[in-house]
Amino acid sequence: MRFDILTLFPELLHSPLQESIVHRARQAGHIQVALHNIRDWTTDRHNTADDRPFGGGEGMVMKAEPLAACLEEIQGEQPGRVILLTPRGRQYDQQQAKRLSGYDRLILVCGRYEGVDERFTRAHVDEEISIGDYILTGGELAAMVLVDSITRLLPGVLGCARSASEDTFSHGLLKHPQYTRPREFAGMGVPEVLLSGDHARIAAYRFCESVRLTLERRPDLLQKKNFSRAQQRLLQQAGLWPAVQDAMAGKQQ
Repeated sequence: MRFDILTLFPELLHSPLQESIVHRARQAGHIQVALHNIRDWTTDRHNTADDRPFGGGEGMVMKAEPLAACLEEIQGEQPGRVILLTPRGRQYDQQQAKRLSGYDRLILVCGRYEGVDERFTRAHVDEEISIGDYILTGGELAAMVLVDSITRLLPGVLGCARSASEDTFSHGLLKHPQYTRPREFAGMGVPEVLLSGDHARIAAYRFCESVRLTLERRPDLLQKKNFSRAQQRLLQQAGLWPAVQDAMAGKQQ
């Protein structure tokens, strides 16, 4: 899979691309990542890539011409899906990551300042994505979020094939608590069921703990969740099912 990132500040992305899973995925050839400095496609001696907005207002707007010239040159004979990282975009989540992992090439345009000239967006952008309801200085960190979250879903990237499928949000629930050595820390032990060696009991315990955490911290996720009859029985045994039903119906806890 190939990622192309269009940015005014490519230096912001050099370090994250040299670390951890993304770095190993690049070395192994699972992904390619190319950074493109939008200023390289400007035509004036000051490399101007932004200007004042028509109609007045604060800040600057990214110009359409250098963005379009950059995009048209790098696309070549292999067009990719063009994504603009912007606060007004569709909310990004794990399901969006899974969908985008099916593309061979993603072209990520990092928005800046007061936004991008709307004419570029209408002519060239396939979709707009936001990583959350808050404002960043620019789209570079958001682009890196997409690269990281999508890369880990690609076959062969993670050492354990099940890791991505068991992550938080992969099943619409928060992940259960985890424990490792030592068995005692700060006066606290490890739940006995995790030391039992009974895989069925452990799986049931972890499922109920995932639901318990989701109920406490993100009950909104349960509105989209369907539970099998076997899962409902486990939740009833754990005393969670009435509260889960309320959350599924959108009732306040």
